[in-house]
Amino acid sequence: MPADKINIIEMKRFLVLIALLMGGWVFAQEEPVKIVFDVTTDDEGTHKSAIRHVKFMSDAYPDSEFEVVMYSSAMNMVLPDKSVVAEEVADLAKLENVKFVICEGTMKRHGVKKEDLIEGVQTVPDGILEIITKQAEGWGYIKEAHN
Repeated sequence: MPADKINIIEMKRFLVLIALLMGGWVFAQEEPVKIVFDVTTDDEGTHKSAIRHVKFMSDAYPDSEFEVVMYSSAMNMVLPDKSVVAEEVADLAKLENVKFVICEGTMKRHGVKKEDLIEGVQTVPDGILEIITKQAEGWGYIKEAHN
């Protein structure tokens, strides 16, 4: 067989391989994901950033699951009269694939009761343990920060 035909055959095989790999990559991007967002700061920019990320991701990947876990200084993020994202939290919490949870230990330290929270926000006994549990279940992890 002439060298030209061998090169053409090899080139076709290479292109088929690339097409198969690209097809697998595209398919992988459509698989549902599970992501836990870690918010620990009172920084309002971080609160806005977390909301922006969750909104974008939940819109782009409606079959995926997202959970925002707040503890430590993030208490104000879920208090209706102190949160700069109260309306967004309430709206996103209504979605089936988005969950906002606050650490009950943090609530206790701040003297906050469940009825004081933005509607739809849930509680967990320990925010750190919630994140570790999600990671053990295969959830991706995002530490929210704002620059």
